[in-house]
Amino acid sequence: MILILDYGSQYTQLIARKIRAMGVYTEIFPPDLPREAALSHEPAGIILSGGPSSVYAKGAPRLERWVLEAGVPVLGICYGMQLLTLAHGGQVARSNKREYGPARIRLRAKSPLLEELSSSQQVWMSHGDKVEELPEGFRRLADSDNCPIAAIAHKKKHLYGLQFHPEVFHTEEGGRWLQNFVEGVCQARTDWTMDDFIEHEIAKVREQTDGQRIVCAVSGGVDSTVMAALLHKAVGKRLVPILVDSGLLRLKEVESVRAMFRELGIGLKVLRASKRFLGELAGVTDPEEKRRRIGRVFIEVFMPHLKPGDFLAQGTLYPDVIESVSTYGPSATIKTHHNRVKEVLDLIKQGRVVEPLRELFKDEVRAVGRLLGVPKETLGRHPFPGPGLAVRILGEVTPKRLKKLREADAILVEELRAAGEYDNIWQAFVVLLPVQSVGVMGDSRSYENVAAVRCVTSTDGMTADWYEMPRPVLARISNRIINEVAGINRVVYDVSSKPPATIEWE
Repeated sequence: MILILDYGSQYTQLIARKIRAMGVYTEIFPPDLPREAALSHEPAGIILSGGPSSVYAKGAPRLERWVLEAGVPVLGICYGMQLLTLAHGGQVARSNKREYGPARIRLRAKSPLLEELSSSQQVWMSHGDKVEELPEGFRRLADSDNCPIAAIAHKKKHLYGLQFHPEVFHTEEGGRWLQNFVEGVCQARTDWTMDDFIEHEIAKVREQTDGQRIVCAVSGGVDSTVMAALLHKAVGKRLVPILVDSGLLRLKEVESVRAMFRELGIGLKVLRASKRFLGELAGVTDPEEKRRRIGRVFIEVFMPHLKPGDFLAQGTLYPDVIESVSTYGPSATIKTHHNRVKEVLDLIKQGRVVEPLRELFKDEVRAVGRLLGVPKETLGRHPFPGPGLAVRILGEVTPKRLKKLREADAILVEELRAAGEYDNIWQAFVVLLPVQSVGVMGDSRSYENVAAVRCVTSTDGMTADWYEMPRPVLARISNRIINEVAGINRVVYDVSSKPPATIEWE
């Protein structure tokens, strides 16, 4: 296996995901993992993740001495490279210019880490500190215009450092960098599969729940459906799936979810609670407050169906966890997720929460779903946020505004499918803006809502780029929304990438 120490980077799980894609088993641990626990895993190599701290900051996580004494190859990424540098007597300093985004590096040496890599290539940088002076025994492997020391290697030991992030999509040859380390330097075995993951999780769930019921909330999306299919295979009728109709779902969503679960042979209970949710959201405009209220009401509606001794299951994925609560290392909170409210966190502390997908990304979840026989149409659905349409209505959520958004969103999906574009896009949706604009409709002046269309491409949801929609398709979407949805007279297209924007607007 490859052991990853998480120093708090938002991208840490991307490292694990890319390594698992090679067929190599890997796990993530906190940076203060005890020596005995670490070495009991018999790692073939160790990777030190990036992190939001400065190595000189008070309380910043440090490099445990056992890492350098383990006798296995070590790769430090960004903050991890700076820790390696400090540990060997080198100098790290604040960069005159914070480097965040794409940069072009040039390779300056030969090394097993550089096999089959282009001499000049684009990488993704995200750092404020940089290595200013190499420690004794190390040499420079690469540089960039703003970063004179972009990659390093020890002259005799298998110790390596990269100032950039090879794990993110925007590093053009990032997979090759990791493969060179994992397969080339570490000689790790490539014999781990998603079948292994399913078997491991089924055994883990059975052991954790010990014959008790598992109650789970489902939405009809990819995550909760695959979770339900996996848990049903593990515990059969001990699984109790519940769909909470919050009034914040898409057009005809309840009916389609019922039909899908019948096809999977899994029973489904529906709780109608739209009036309660909309009542709590009345007058609320702050996005974090929306999420908090939705999370609280969801718990109030759902939790009475969780009996003493029952386990709660959630279709939480890694991007949800890393954006809301630190998973292993000291990562920064980006936004609150409804599946990380206090009541759920309390159950987690009690060991009563089952999250079989929490280490996976969306594409990996789809791979698991295919192995479990989940219909292709379901696996191909775009991601849908837990708080539903509430976070796609900027400003107050009302029945009238929900109706507009549902109709506009249905038109978008219908047109994307008709044009053969739906499967080319990671996520597509409409956002209703708290903005009105002047228009002319039927020879009369109108002053109505603006809707934004958001379509992005991605491989894992951690980074994304806006989709270059064919103009005729975009024109049809805009024309239909304006002509068919009462109260919308203008449509705009979002051309922001993630980062710096997020995929959802709230």
